[in-house]
Amino acid sequence: MLAMSSMDKTMKFDVKAEGIEISSQEILLKVYDALLEKEYNPINQIVGYLLSGDPAYIPRHNNARSLIRKKERDELIEELVRSYLSRHR
Repeated sequence: MLAMSSMDKTMKFDVKAEGIEISSQEILLKVYDALLEKEYNPINQIVGYLLSGDPAYIPRHNNARSLIRKKERDELIEELVRSYLSRHR
């Protein structure tokens, strides 16, 4: 009888377990920090990305570009509007 190695077994992949859900707020704050570190104007760069959808507005520094693409742009805008209105109502 042949011994079964771990390479012969089927592995299960659970997206929820592997990728912890990150909030829109966390994404925006991390991207903001990465832009500051690269000495960009964070507001201009984030607005450019949100309006155009072009990820070139966001640097790869600290994984910011892939991080911001984890959420749809409308979800990020929704977070910004919600945050603004909760502070100004």
